[in-house]
Amino acid sequence: MANRTDTRTERAHRTIHAGGEWLAASSGATREILDPADALPFAVVAEGDEKDTDLAVAAARRAFDAGEWPRTPVAARAALLRRVADLLVRDREELGLLESRDAGKTVEEGRVDIDCVADAFRYFADLVAGEAPGRVVDAGSPDVHSVVVHEPVGVCAMITPWNYPLLQASWKIAPALAAGNTFVVKPSEITPLTTVALIGLLVEAGLPTGVANIVTGPGHTVGARLAEHPDVDLVSFTGGLTSGTKVARAAAATVKKVALELGGKNPNVVFADACETEEGFDTAVDQALNAAFIHSGQVCSAGGRLIVEESVRERFVAELARRARRIRLGRGTEDGVECGPLVSAQQRAKTEDFVASALAEGAELRCGGKRPEPSPQRPEGGYFYEPTVLDHCHREMRVVREEVFGPVLTVETFRTEDEAVALANDTEYGLAGAVWTADAGRARRVAGRLRHGTVWINDFHPYLPQAEWGGFGKSGVGRELGPAGLAEYRESKHVYQNLAPKPVRWFAG
Repeated sequence: MANRTDTRTERAHRTIHAGGEWLAASSGATREILDPADALPFAVVAEGDEKDTDLAVAAARRAFDAGEWPRTPVAARAALLRRVADLLVRDREELGLLESRDAGKTVEEGRVDIDCVADAFRYFADLVAGEAPGRVVDAGSPDVHSVVVHEPVGVCAMITPWNYPLLQASWKIAPALAAGNTFVVKPSEITPLTTVALIGLLVEAGLPTGVANIVTGPGHTVGARLAEHPDVDLVSFTGGLTSGTKVARAAAATVKKVALELGGKNPNVVFADACETEEGFDTAVDQALNAAFIHSGQVCSAGGRLIVEESVRERFVAELARRARRIRLGRGTEDGVECGPLVSAQQRAKTEDFVASALAEGAELRCGGKRPEPSPQRPEGGYFYEPTVLDHCHREMRVVREEVFGPVLTVETFRTEDEAVALANDTEYGLAGAVWTADAGRARRVAGRLRHGTVWINDFHPYLPQAEWGGFGKSGVGRELGPAGLAEYRESKHVYQNLAPKPVRWFAG
Protein backbone atom coordinates (compact mmCIF):
# COMPACT_ATOMS: atom_id res chain seq x y z
CA MET A 1 0.00 0.00 0.00
CA ALA A 2 0.99 3.64 -0.26
CA ASN A 3 3.66 4.99 2.10
CA ARG A 4 4.50 1.59 3.52
CA THR A 5 6.24 3.18 6.52
CA ASP A 6 3.01 5.02 7.32
CA THR A 7 0.71 2.05 7.83
CA ARG A 8 -3.02 2.15 8.33
CA THR A 9 -2.49 1.35 12.01
CA GLU A 10 -0.06 4.23 12.44
CA ARG A 11 -2.52 6.50 10.65
CA ALA A 12 -5.38 5.49 12.95
CA HIS A 13 -7.68 8.47 13.51
CA ARG A 14 -5.75 10.40 10.81
CA THR A 15 -7.88 9.74 7.77
CA ILE A 16 -8.34 13.36 6.73
CA HIS A 17 -5.85 14.35 4.05
CA ALA A 18 -5.52 18.08 3.33
CA GLY A 19 -2.63 19.97 1.80
CA GLY A 20 -0.41 16.88 1.76
CA GLU A 21 -0.84 15.97 5.44
CA TRP A 22 -2.72 13.15 7.16
CA LEU A 23 -4.74 14.71 9.96
CA ALA A 24 -7.07 13.83 12.79
CA ALA A 25 -10.39 15.66 12.97
CA SER A 26 -10.02 19.16 14.38
CA SER A 27 -12.60 18.26 17.03
CA GLY A 28 -10.83 15.01 17.88
CA ALA A 29 -13.98 13.05 17.03
CA THR A 30 -13.70 9.55 15.60
CA ARG A 31 -16.01 6.91 14.19
CA GLU A 32 -15.81 3.13 14.46
CA ILE A 33 -16.21 1.25 11.20
CA LEU A 34 -18.29 -1.91 11.63
CA ASP A 35 -17.97 -5.16 9.73
CA PRO A 36 -21.58 -5.77 8.57
CA ALA A 37 -21.03 -9.54 8.78
CA ASP A 38 -20.83 -9.44 12.60
CA ALA A 39 -21.52 -5.78 13.54
CA LEU A 40 -18.13 -5.58 15.28
CA PRO A 41 -15.75 -2.64 14.83
CA PHE A 42 -12.55 -3.30 12.90
CA ALA A 43 -11.27 0.19 12.10
CA VAL A 44 -11.48 3.76 13.39
CA VAL A 45 -11.50 6.92 11.26
CA ALA A 46 -11.56 10.63 11.90
CA GLU A 47 -15.01 12.18 12.09
CA GLY A 48 -14.49 15.46 10.24
CA ASP A 49 -16.79 18.47 10.25
CA GLU A 50 -17.18 21.87 8.57
CA LYS A 51 -13.83 23.12 9.87
CA ASP A 52 -11.96 20.15 8.41
CA THR A 53 -13.87 20.59 5.16
CA ASP A 54 -12.87 24.24 4.88
CA LEU A 55 -9.24 23.25 5.45
CA ALA A 56 -9.37 20.67 2.66
CA VAL A 57 -11.12 23.02 0.23
CA ALA A 58 -8.54 25.73 0.93
CA ALA A 59 -5.76 23.27 0.12
CA ALA A 60 -7.45 22.25 -3.13
CA ARG A 61 -8.03 25.90 -4.02
CA ARG A 62 -4.35 26.78 -3.52
CA ALA A 63 -3.25 23.77 -5.52
CA PHE A 64 -5.50 24.77 -8.41
CA ASP A 65 -4.86 28.51 -8.43
CA ALA A 66 -1.12 28.47 -7.76
CA GLY A 67 -0.08 24.84 -8.16
CA GLU A 68 1.40 22.94 -11.08
CA TRP A 69 -1.25 20.28 -11.73
CA PRO A 70 -3.69 22.29 -13.90
CA ARG A 71 -0.74 23.31 -16.08
CA THR A 72 0.91 19.89 -16.15
CA PRO A 73 1.15 18.58 -19.74
CA VAL A 74 -1.53 16.10 -20.68
CA ALA A 75 1.00 13.33 -21.27
CA ALA A 76 2.34 13.70 -17.73
CA ARG A 77 -1.15 13.66 -16.23
CA ALA A 78 -1.98 10.52 -18.19
CA ALA A 79 1.24 8.86 -17.07
CA LEU A 80 0.37 9.48 -13.42
CA LEU A 81 -3.07 7.93 -13.87
CA ARG A 82 -1.44 4.85 -15.37
CA ARG A 83 0.92 4.61 -12.40
CA VAL A 84 -2.10 4.68 -10.10
CA ALA A 85 -3.66 1.84 -12.09
CA ASP A 86 -0.47 -0.18 -11.65
CA LEU A 87 -0.51 0.43 -7.89
CA LEU A 88 -4.14 -0.70 -7.72
CA VAL A 89 -3.17 -3.94 -9.45
CA ARG A 90 -0.28 -4.36 -7.01
CA ASP A 91 -2.58 -3.98 -4.01
CA ARG A 92 -5.57 -5.80 -5.52
CA GLU A 93 -5.82 -8.50 -2.87
CA GLU A 94 -5.51 -6.16 0.09
CA LEU A 95 -7.94 -3.63 -1.34
CA GLY A 96 -10.43 -6.32 -2.39
CA LEU A 97 -10.42 -7.75 1.13
CA LEU A 98 -10.82 -4.28 2.63
CA GLU A 99 -13.75 -3.54 0.32
CA SER A 100 -15.35 -6.83 1.37
CA ARG A 101 -15.07 -6.13 5.08
CA ASP A 102 -16.11 -2.51 4.73
CA ALA A 103 -19.17 -2.95 2.49
CA GLY A 104 -20.10 -6.59 3.21
CA LYS A 105 -19.71 -7.86 -0.35
CA THR A 106 -17.83 -11.04 -1.23
CA VAL A 107 -14.08 -10.89 -1.67
CA GLU A 108 -14.50 -11.87 -5.31
CA GLU A 109 -16.83 -8.91 -5.86
CA GLY A 110 -14.25 -6.74 -4.11
CA ARG A 111 -11.49 -7.96 -6.43
CA VAL A 112 -13.64 -7.29 -9.49
CA ASP A 113 -14.30 -3.77 -8.19
CA ILE A 114 -10.56 -3.09 -7.92
CA ASP A 115 -10.03 -4.36 -11.47
CA CYS A 116 -12.73 -1.97 -12.68
CA VAL A 117 -11.15 0.92 -10.77
CA ALA A 118 -7.80 0.24 -12.46
CA ASP A 119 -9.57 0.07 -15.83
CA ALA A 120 -11.19 3.46 -15.19
CA PHE A 121 -7.84 5.13 -14.47
CA ARG A 122 -6.30 3.62 -17.59
CA TYR A 123 -9.28 4.56 -19.73
CA PHE A 124 -9.25 8.23 -18.76
CA ALA A 125 -5.47 8.34 -19.13
CA ASP A 126 -5.78 7.06 -22.70
CA LEU A 127 -8.76 9.29 -23.47
CA VAL A 128 -7.14 12.55 -22.42
CA ALA A 129 -3.78 11.64 -23.96
CA GLY A 130 -5.34 10.92 -27.35
CA GLU A 131 -7.41 14.07 -27.66
CA ALA A 132 -6.88 16.86 -30.14
CA PRO A 133 -5.67 20.12 -28.55
CA GLY A 134 -8.76 22.07 -29.59
CA ARG A 135 -11.59 22.45 -32.09
CA VAL A 136 -10.93 25.05 -34.78
CA VAL A 137 -13.91 27.24 -35.64
CA ASP A 138 -13.92 28.80 -39.10
CA ALA A 139 -14.26 32.53 -38.64
CA GLY A 140 -14.44 33.24 -42.38
CA SER A 141 -11.21 35.26 -42.46
CA PRO A 142 -7.56 34.27 -42.93
CA ASP A 143 -6.64 36.94 -40.39
CA VAL A 144 -8.58 35.33 -37.54
CA HIS A 145 -7.69 32.18 -35.64
CA SER A 146 -10.65 30.86 -33.64
CA VAL A 147 -10.48 27.74 -31.50
CA VAL A 148 -12.52 26.11 -28.72
CA VAL A 149 -10.31 24.64 -26.03
CA HIS A 150 -11.01 22.70 -22.83
CA GLU A 151 -9.88 23.74 -19.39
CA PRO A 152 -10.32 22.18 -15.94
CA VAL A 153 -13.33 23.31 -13.95
CA GLY A 154 -11.32 24.00 -10.79
CA VAL A 155 -11.94 22.61 -7.32
CA CYS A 156 -14.23 19.57 -7.46
CA ALA A 157 -16.18 18.21 -4.51
CA MET A 158 -17.01 14.51 -4.72
CA ILE A 159 -19.55 12.84 -2.46
CA THR A 160 -19.62 9.08 -2.92
CA PRO A 161 -21.93 6.25 -1.75
CA TRP A 162 -21.41 3.26 0.49
CA ASN A 163 -22.30 0.42 -1.88
CA TYR A 164 -19.34 0.69 -4.31
CA PRO A 165 -16.98 2.92 -2.33
CA LEU A 166 -13.83 2.79 -4.47
CA LEU A 167 -15.47 2.19 -7.83
CA GLN A 168 -17.78 5.17 -7.56
CA ALA A 169 -14.93 7.34 -6.30
CA SER A 170 -12.80 6.35 -9.31
CA TRP A 171 -15.54 7.37 -11.74
CA LYS A 172 -15.15 10.89 -10.39
CA ILE A 173 -11.48 11.12 -9.41
CA ALA A 174 -9.96 9.66 -12.59
CA PRO A 175 -11.65 12.06 -15.07
CA ALA A 176 -11.23 15.03 -12.72
CA LEU A 177 -7.47 14.44 -12.51
CA ALA A 178 -7.19 13.72 -16.23
CA ALA A 179 -8.76 17.13 -16.92
CA GLY A 180 -6.36 18.91 -14.52
CA ASN A 181 -8.65 19.60 -11.56
CA THR A 182 -8.02 19.43 -7.84
CA PHE A 183 -10.55 17.80 -5.54
CA VAL A 184 -11.94 17.04 -2.11
CA VAL A 185 -13.67 13.68 -1.77
CA LYS A 186 -16.09 12.72 0.99
CA PRO A 187 -16.68 8.98 1.07
CA SER A 188 -19.64 7.49 2.86
CA GLU A 189 -19.06 7.62 6.59
CA ILE A 190 -19.78 3.90 6.89
CA THR A 191 -17.49 2.64 4.08
CA PRO A 192 -14.57 5.09 3.79
CA LEU A 193 -11.54 2.82 4.03
CA THR A 194 -10.65 2.05 0.42
CA THR A 195 -11.07 5.68 -0.60
CA VAL A 196 -8.63 6.65 2.13
CA ALA A 197 -6.27 4.02 0.71
CA LEU A 198 -6.67 5.44 -2.81
CA ILE A 199 -5.54 8.88 -1.66
CA GLY A 200 -2.40 7.21 -0.37
CA LEU A 201 -1.83 5.61 -3.76
CA LEU A 202 -2.26 8.96 -5.51
CA VAL A 203 0.39 10.45 -3.26
CA GLU A 204 2.68 7.48 -3.87
CA ALA A 205 2.22 7.90 -7.62
CA GLY A 206 3.56 11.46 -7.37
CA LEU A 207 0.46 13.64 -7.41
CA PRO A 208 1.45 17.16 -6.29
CA THR A 209 0.57 18.34 -2.80
CA GLY A 210 -2.96 19.64 -2.35
CA VAL A 211 -4.42 18.14 -5.52
CA ALA A 212 -6.08 15.19 -3.76
CA ASN A 213 -7.85 15.79 -0.45
CA ILE A 214 -10.24 13.67 1.59
CA VAL A 215 -12.48 14.43 4.57
CA THR A 216 -14.04 11.47 6.36
CA GLY A 217 -17.24 12.43 8.10
CA PRO A 218 -21.04 12.54 7.82
CA GLY A 219 -23.08 13.98 5.00
CA HIS A 220 -24.99 16.52 7.07
CA THR A 221 -21.76 18.32 7.98
CA VAL A 222 -18.98 17.52 5.50
CA GLY A 223 -21.21 16.85 2.49
CA ALA A 224 -23.43 19.84 3.11
CA ARG A 225 -20.45 22.16 3.49
CA LEU A 226 -18.87 20.92 0.27
CA ALA A 227 -22.10 21.47 -1.66
CA GLU A 228 -22.48 25.07 -0.50
CA HIS A 229 -18.80 26.07 -0.32
CA PRO A 230 -18.08 29.19 -2.41
CA ASP A 231 -14.59 27.96 -3.34
CA VAL A 232 -15.91 24.71 -4.83
CA ASP A 233 -16.52 24.95 -8.58
CA LEU A 234 -18.24 21.61 -9.13
CA VAL A 235 -19.99 19.10 -6.90
CA SER A 236 -20.52 15.52 -8.02
CA PHE A 237 -22.81 13.40 -5.88
CA THR A 238 -23.80 9.74 -6.08
CA GLY A 239 -26.43 8.53 -3.64
CA GLY A 240 -30.11 8.67 -2.82
CA LEU A 241 -32.72 11.02 -4.22
CA THR A 242 -33.42 12.83 -0.93
CA SER A 243 -29.76 13.66 -0.31
CA GLY A 244 -29.23 14.51 -3.96
CA THR A 245 -31.95 17.15 -3.95
CA LYS A 246 -30.36 18.70 -0.85
CA VAL A 247 -27.01 18.86 -2.63
CA ALA A 248 -28.62 20.52 -5.66
CA ARG A 249 -30.33 23.15 -3.50
CA ALA A 250 -27.15 23.92 -1.58
CA ALA A 251 -25.10 24.20 -4.77
CA ALA A 252 -27.62 26.52 -6.42
CA ALA A 253 -26.68 29.45 -4.19
CA THR A 254 -23.21 29.65 -5.76
CA VAL A 255 -24.33 28.47 -9.22
CA LYS A 256 -21.67 25.77 -9.34
CA LYS A 257 -21.72 22.86 -11.74
CA VAL A 258 -23.64 19.88 -10.38
CA ALA A 259 -23.62 16.22 -11.39
CA LEU A 260 -26.07 13.89 -9.65
CA GLU A 261 -26.22 10.12 -10.01
CA LEU A 262 -29.22 9.11 -7.93
CA GLY A 263 -31.49 6.14 -7.52
CA GLY A 264 -33.07 3.62 -9.82
CA LYS A 265 -36.06 1.32 -10.00
CA ASN A 266 -34.88 -0.75 -12.87
CA PRO A 267 -37.11 -3.02 -15.00
CA ASN A 268 -35.94 -6.37 -16.29
CA VAL A 269 -38.39 -7.20 -19.10
CA VAL A 270 -38.56 -10.86 -20.16
CA PHE A 271 -40.51 -11.85 -23.27
CA ALA A 272 -41.68 -15.45 -23.66
CA ASP A 273 -39.63 -15.99 -26.83
CA ALA A 274 -36.43 -15.52 -24.81
CA CYS A 275 -37.38 -18.70 -22.92
CA GLU A 276 -38.33 -20.94 -25.86
CA THR A 277 -35.15 -23.02 -25.56
CA GLU A 278 -33.84 -24.54 -22.34
CA GLU A 279 -30.62 -22.57 -22.71
CA GLY A 280 -32.52 -19.34 -23.23
CA PHE A 281 -34.75 -20.00 -20.23
CA ASP A 282 -31.79 -20.92 -18.01
CA THR A 283 -29.86 -17.82 -19.06
CA ALA A 284 -32.76 -15.44 -18.47
CA VAL A 285 -33.42 -16.89 -15.01
CA ASP A 286 -29.73 -16.81 -14.10
CA GLN A 287 -29.41 -13.18 -15.16
CA ALA A 288 -32.58 -12.24 -13.30
CA LEU A 289 -30.94 -13.61 -10.14
CA ASN A 290 -27.77 -11.62 -10.85
CA ALA A 291 -29.75 -8.50 -11.63
CA ALA A 292 -31.59 -8.56 -8.31
CA PHE A 293 -29.22 -10.14 -5.80
CA ILE A 294 -25.63 -9.17 -6.63
CA HIS A 295 -24.23 -7.37 -3.54
CA SER A 296 -27.52 -8.17 -1.77
CA GLY A 297 -29.39 -5.89 -4.16
CA GLN A 298 -27.48 -2.84 -2.92
CA VAL A 299 -26.85 -1.56 -6.45
CA CYS A 300 -28.36 1.54 -8.03
CA SER A 301 -28.84 -0.37 -11.29
CA ALA A 302 -30.24 -3.52 -9.63
CA GLY A 303 -32.95 -5.22 -11.66
CA GLY A 304 -35.39 -5.28 -8.79
CA ARG A 305 -38.49 -5.21 -11.04
CA LEU A 306 -39.00 -8.41 -13.00
CA ILE A 307 -41.61 -7.76 -15.71
CA VAL A 308 -42.30 -11.12 -17.35
CA GLU A 309 -44.72 -12.18 -20.08
CA GLU A 310 -47.75 -13.85 -18.54
CA SER A 311 -47.51 -17.09 -20.54
CA VAL A 312 -44.15 -17.99 -18.90
CA ARG A 313 -44.60 -16.26 -15.57
CA GLU A 314 -45.33 -19.26 -13.36
CA ARG A 315 -42.53 -21.43 -14.70
CA PHE A 316 -40.07 -18.54 -14.64
CA VAL A 317 -40.88 -17.35 -11.13
CA ALA A 318 -40.96 -20.86 -9.68
CA GLU A 319 -37.47 -21.59 -10.98
CA LEU A 320 -36.23 -18.17 -9.94
CA ALA A 321 -37.47 -18.68 -6.37
CA ARG A 322 -36.00 -22.19 -6.24
CA ARG A 323 -32.56 -20.89 -7.15
CA ALA A 324 -32.85 -17.85 -4.87
CA ARG A 325 -33.38 -20.17 -1.89
CA ARG A 326 -30.07 -21.86 -2.71
CA ILE A 327 -27.98 -18.66 -2.68
CA ARG A 328 -25.30 -19.12 -0.02
CA LEU A 329 -25.37 -16.21 2.45
CA GLY A 330 -22.46 -15.45 4.71
CA ARG A 331 -19.43 -13.39 5.55
CA GLY A 332 -17.90 -12.22 2.30
CA THR A 333 -14.46 -13.48 3.21
CA GLU A 334 -15.66 -17.10 3.63
CA ASP A 335 -15.11 -19.63 0.85
CA GLY A 336 -18.24 -20.60 -1.05
CA VAL A 337 -20.28 -17.58 0.04
CA GLU A 338 -22.24 -16.04 -2.84
CA CYS A 339 -23.97 -13.13 -1.12
CA GLY A 340 -22.99 -11.06 1.90
CA PRO A 341 -24.94 -9.05 4.46
CA LEU A 342 -26.63 -5.71 4.07
CA VAL A 343 -24.38 -2.81 4.93
CA SER A 344 -26.06 -1.77 8.18
CA ALA A 345 -28.83 -2.49 10.65
CA GLN A 346 -30.68 0.52 9.26
CA GLN A 347 -30.55 -0.87 5.72
CA ARG A 348 -31.86 -4.26 6.85
CA ALA A 349 -34.69 -2.65 8.81
CA LYS A 350 -35.63 -0.63 5.73
CA THR A 351 -35.71 -3.82 3.64
CA GLU A 352 -37.87 -5.58 6.21
CA ASP A 353 -40.30 -2.66 6.19
CA PHE A 354 -40.62 -2.79 2.40
CA VAL A 355 -41.36 -6.53 2.46
CA ALA A 356 -43.94 -6.14 5.23
CA SER A 357 -45.72 -3.37 3.33
CA ALA A 358 -45.76 -5.45 0.14
CA LEU A 359 -47.32 -8.42 1.88
CA ALA A 360 -49.90 -6.16 3.50
CA GLU A 361 -50.77 -4.80 0.03
CA GLY A 362 -51.35 -8.28 -1.42
CA ALA A 363 -47.99 -9.51 -2.73
CA GLU A 364 -47.28 -13.24 -2.57
CA LEU A 365 -44.04 -14.32 -0.90
CA ARG A 366 -42.34 -16.94 -3.08
CA CYS A 367 -39.10 -17.16 -1.07
CA GLY A 368 -37.09 -15.31 1.56
CA GLY A 369 -38.73 -12.51 3.48
CA LYS A 370 -36.83 -13.03 6.73
CA ARG A 371 -33.46 -13.09 8.45
CA PRO A 372 -31.60 -16.39 8.01
CA GLU A 373 -30.62 -18.61 10.90
CA PRO A 374 -27.13 -17.90 12.26
CA SER A 375 -24.35 -20.28 11.21
CA PRO A 376 -20.55 -20.41 11.27
CA GLN A 377 -20.59 -18.39 8.03
CA ARG A 378 -23.34 -16.05 9.30
CA PRO A 379 -22.57 -14.63 12.73
CA GLU A 380 -25.65 -13.83 14.76
CA GLY A 381 -24.91 -10.10 14.86
CA GLY A 382 -24.55 -9.76 11.08
CA TYR A 383 -27.01 -7.83 8.95
CA PHE A 384 -28.12 -10.75 6.81
CA TYR A 385 -31.43 -10.98 4.96
CA GLU A 386 -32.63 -13.77 2.69
CA PRO A 387 -33.02 -13.14 -1.06
CA THR A 388 -36.72 -12.41 -1.43
CA VAL A 389 -39.10 -12.86 -4.37
CA LEU A 390 -42.50 -11.14 -4.22
CA ASP A 391 -45.03 -12.27 -6.82
CA HIS A 392 -48.29 -10.68 -8.00
CA CYS A 393 -47.04 -7.14 -7.52
CA HIS A 394 -48.50 -4.02 -9.09
CA ARG A 395 -47.57 -0.37 -9.59
CA GLU A 396 -49.54 0.93 -6.61
CA MET A 397 -47.32 -0.98 -4.16
CA ARG A 398 -44.61 1.03 -2.44
CA VAL A 399 -42.12 -1.80 -3.00
CA VAL A 400 -42.64 -1.40 -6.76
CA ARG A 401 -42.45 2.41 -6.79
CA GLU A 402 -39.56 3.09 -4.42
CA GLU A 403 -35.93 2.00 -4.39
CA VAL A 404 -35.44 -0.80 -1.85
CA PHE A 405 -31.65 -1.22 -2.07
CA GLY A 406 -31.89 -4.70 -0.64
CA PRO A 407 -32.27 -8.31 -1.87
CA VAL A 408 -35.90 -7.97 -2.95
CA LEU A 409 -37.30 -8.82 -6.39
CA THR A 410 -40.86 -7.90 -7.36
CA VAL A 411 -42.73 -9.65 -10.17
CA GLU A 412 -45.17 -7.98 -12.57
CA THR A 413 -46.65 -9.49 -15.75
CA PHE A 414 -47.68 -8.30 -19.20
CA ARG A 415 -49.39 -9.68 -22.32
CA THR A 416 -48.37 -7.29 -25.11
CA GLU A 417 -45.27 -5.41 -26.14
CA ASP A 418 -46.97 -2.06 -25.54
CA GLU A 419 -47.97 -3.14 -22.05
CA ALA A 420 -44.39 -4.24 -21.30
CA VAL A 421 -43.01 -0.86 -22.36
CA ALA A 422 -45.67 1.02 -20.40
CA LEU A 423 -44.87 -0.94 -17.22
CA ALA A 424 -41.11 -0.50 -17.64
CA ASN A 425 -41.44 3.25 -18.12
CA ASP A 426 -43.97 3.68 -15.30
CA THR A 427 -41.42 4.94 -12.78
CA GLU A 428 -40.10 8.25 -11.52
CA TYR A 429 -36.59 6.96 -12.15
CA GLY A 430 -34.85 6.21 -15.41
CA LEU A 431 -31.43 4.77 -14.67
CA ALA A 432 -31.23 1.34 -16.31
CA GLY A 433 -33.29 -1.51 -17.67
CA ALA A 434 -33.07 -4.69 -19.72
CA VAL A 435 -35.00 -6.49 -22.46
CA TRP A 436 -34.90 -10.25 -23.04
CA THR A 437 -36.15 -11.49 -26.40
CA ALA A 438 -35.09 -13.72 -29.28
CA ASP A 439 -36.64 -11.27 -31.76
CA ALA A 440 -33.99 -8.78 -32.95
CA GLY A 441 -36.57 -6.33 -34.24
CA ARG A 442 -38.48 -6.37 -30.96
CA ALA A 443 -35.22 -5.90 -29.05
CA ARG A 444 -34.44 -2.70 -30.98
CA ARG A 445 -38.01 -1.39 -30.77
CA VAL A 446 -38.37 -1.91 -27.04
CA ALA A 447 -34.88 -0.66 -26.21
CA GLY A 448 -35.60 2.48 -28.23
CA ARG A 449 -38.83 3.13 -26.33
CA LEU A 450 -37.46 2.64 -22.83
CA ARG A 451 -36.74 5.91 -21.01
CA HIS A 452 -33.68 4.72 -19.15
CA GLY A 453 -30.07 5.89 -19.33
CA THR A 454 -28.71 2.39 -19.94
CA VAL A 455 -30.61 -0.42 -21.67
CA TRP A 456 -29.20 -3.94 -21.84
CA ILE A 457 -30.48 -6.44 -24.39
CA ASN A 458 -30.23 -10.09 -23.33
CA ASP A 459 -27.87 -9.19 -20.50
CA PHE A 460 -27.83 -7.30 -17.21
CA HIS A 461 -25.27 -5.20 -15.31
CA PRO A 462 -22.25 -4.96 -17.66
CA TYR A 463 -20.82 -1.49 -18.11
CA LEU A 464 -18.01 -0.18 -20.28
CA PRO A 465 -15.64 2.61 -19.21
CA GLN A 466 -15.90 3.96 -22.76
CA ALA A 467 -19.69 4.30 -22.54
CA GLU A 468 -21.75 6.92 -20.70
CA TRP A 469 -23.53 6.26 -17.43
CA GLY A 470 -26.47 8.40 -16.39
CA GLY A 471 -30.21 8.44 -16.23
CA PHE A 472 -33.50 10.15 -16.93
CA GLY A 473 -36.09 11.52 -14.54
CA LYS A 474 -35.18 11.38 -10.86
CA SER A 475 -32.14 9.21 -11.52
CA GLY A 476 -30.09 12.38 -11.79
CA VAL A 477 -28.34 14.80 -14.13
CA GLY A 478 -24.98 14.62 -15.83
CA ARG A 479 -22.93 11.69 -17.08
CA GLU A 480 -20.09 9.55 -15.80
CA LEU A 481 -17.64 7.38 -17.78
CA GLY A 482 -16.90 7.79 -21.48
CA PRO A 483 -16.01 11.13 -23.13
CA ALA A 484 -19.04 12.73 -21.47
CA GLY A 485 -17.63 11.76 -18.07
CA LEU A 486 -14.46 13.69 -18.86
CA ALA A 487 -16.50 16.61 -20.20
CA GLU A 488 -18.26 16.97 -16.83
CA TYR A 489 -14.93 18.07 -15.32
CA ARG A 490 -14.12 20.66 -17.96
CA GLU A 491 -15.11 24.10 -19.09
CA SER A 492 -14.99 25.16 -22.73
CA LYS A 493 -13.27 28.38 -23.76
CA HIS A 494 -13.46 30.08 -27.16
CA VAL A 495 -10.15 31.74 -28.05
CA TYR A 496 -10.54 34.26 -30.86
CA GLN A 497 -7.29 35.71 -32.21
CA ASN A 498 -7.31 38.55 -34.73
CA LEU A 499 -4.02 38.35 -36.61
CA ALA A 500 -4.55 41.68 -38.37
CA PRO A 501 -6.48 44.03 -36.07
CA LYS A 502 -7.90 47.20 -37.65
CA PRO A 503 -9.90 50.14 -36.33
CA VAL A 504 -13.56 49.30 -36.04
CA ARG A 505 -14.96 52.84 -36.48
CA TRP A 506 -18.25 52.08 -34.76
CA PHE A 507 -18.58 55.73 -33.76
CA ALA A 508 -18.19 58.85 -35.81
CA GLY A 509 -16.03 60.74 -33.27
